[in-house]
Amino acid sequence: MPDIIEILKVIFLGIVEGITEWLPVSSTGHMLLVDEFLQLNASEAFKEMFFIVIQLGAILAVVVLFWQKMLPFQVKDKSKPFWKKDTLSLWLKVVVACIPGAAVTLLFDDFIEAHLHTPAVIAGALIAYGVAFLLVEGWNKTRKPRIRALSEITYSTALLIGLFQVLSIIPGTSRSGATIIGALILGVSRVAAAEFTFFLAVPVMFGMSALKLMKFGFAFTGAELLVLLLGMAVAFLVSLAVIRFLMNYIRKHDFCAFGWYRIALGALVLIYFLAIK
Repeated sequence: MPDIIEILKVIFLGIVEGITEWLPVSSTGHMLLVDEFLQLNASEAFKEMFFIVIQLGAILAVVVLFWQKMLPFQVKDKSKPFWKKDTLSLWLKVVVACIPGAAVTLLFDDFIEAHLHTPAVIAGALIAYGVAFLLVEGWNKTRKPRIRALSEITYSTALLIGLFQVLSIIPGTSRSGATIIGALILGVSRVAAAEFTFFLAVPVMFGMSALKLMKFGFAFTGAELLVLLLGMAVAFLVSLAVIRFLMNYIRKHDFCAFGWYRIALGALVLIYFLAIK
């Protein structure tokens, strides 16, 4: 049974995950940085799995909030077709967008875990994509989005967004950040870009979690299982509030605030870790 200190650490990590999974600021990067200071009392193998699988709690929040949009069939109105053609088409586009990231993850996941999970890489990615958000939003002030709704996203656009998502395998990049930047560059509106990111997160995170669980071997102690479930539960509850906030925020504002936040955090991380070396 974890002691109260470990439980508080897990609750804090769940809060961090719930906030940063959906805001384009890198959840994995934040979790790794927080672990530099909190240091969960667990094996490295468990922590590597925990930092990925905890994201399932955040994913379940998306499923709950977007259930009607994500469900590919309807059961209430018998006068309408059972299958929702638009929703089925959207899920096929999501599958297309997942292919590049799945291939790269399977090929390079071990290399990335061994060599790129460092403060310098995380800080560099935070800063680089923070600058990218500022540049893209500055460019967007001179043009109007050509894709305003999820239904207007084509298969070719979905594939291109999937190629941008590949960049998120680098810690500190942010899966949502990479896909949103890619979508904005391609002319997708902020709201449609965020919603497509939510859809894309479901198979991506279920797949990554399954991969990590198989690698870990399902060999949980009672304490480890409690830690994982608690972290997922906290991430789920926090994500419900954060997703609602983000969708309301981007209807009136751009992503520049997140860009400045990333740059400031990345600079602080670099200064801190350079100072202690």
